[in-house]
Amino acid sequence: MKETRFFYVPDADQQQELPPSEAMHAMRVLRLKSGDELFLMDGVGNYYRAVVTIAATHNCYYDIVECLPQTPQWQGHVHLAIAPTKMLDRIEWLVEKATEVGVDEISFFHSKFSERKLLKTTRLEKIAISAMKQSHKAWKPVIREMVSFKDFINAPVEGRKYIAHCYEEFPRTSLFAELQAQADTTEPVTVLIGPEGDFSIDEVEMAVKAGYQSVHLGNSRLRTETAGLMAVTMMQLSKP
Repeated sequence: MKETRFFYVPDADQQQELPPSEAMHAMRVLRLKSGDELFLMDGVGNYYRAVVTIAATHNCYYDIVECLPQTPQWQGHVHLAIAPTKMLDRIEWLVEKATEVGVDEISFFHSKFSERKLLKTTRLEKIAISAMKQSHKAWKPVIREMVSFKDFINAPVEGRKYIAHCYEEFPRTSLFAELQAQADTTEPVTVLIGPEGDFSIDEVEMAVKAGYQSVHLGNSRLRTETAGLMAVTMMQLSKP
C-alpha cells in the first residue's frame, strides 16, 4: 500500500499553492506530478484531500477535493513549560517526541540554575511540524518564546497547575496520581519542569504561592528532557 504523504499548509483551504519548503519536498523528493493525490494538514484540526494541478520545479499548486475534520485524540489542553537544556539537541529531541506523543503547547523559561538563557524557536517550530506530519497529528503544538521564570509564573494560566521538583522540604504528591484523580478530564493542565540543577527553593515557593501544586514524577531522578517527556506522557494517559 502506498504511504499517504502529508504536507503542512496553514489555512490550506484559503491557499492553492504549497509553501516553498513543502513544495521542494513534493517536487524534488517525491516527484509529484499533475493529477497526483496528496493530503494537507492545517495544524488546527483539519486534513484535506487534494490533487496536484500544476507541478513546476519550485512550485506545486493544488485543488482541494475534500475537507476531513479530525476528532481530537485527547481531551483538554496539555501544556508543558520547561527550562531548556544547555545542549540544544536534547531540547530538540524533547520537542519531537512530545509532539509525537501529543502536546498542545510547549513554553520555555529560564530560571536561577538555567544554563541556557537564550533560545531561538525557529528550528523547534520546524521540528514540531515534521513530527506532527510523521505522527499524523492534526494539531500543531504552539511553541512559545522563552521568558523569565518570574514572568511565566505571573502570567495567567488556565486549569490545573503543577511544578515538579526534587526538594523534600516541600510536601509533594505524585503527578500521575493527581492527574488520575482529576474529575474533569477536559480541564487544561500545565506542568513545570526545571533545569538540570532543579528550581531554586525560592522559585518553588513563588510557584506554590501562584497556585502551582508541588509534585514529583516518581522515584527515579530524571534528566530535564526525560522529565519533560514523562510529564507529557502522564498528562496524555490521564486524558483519554
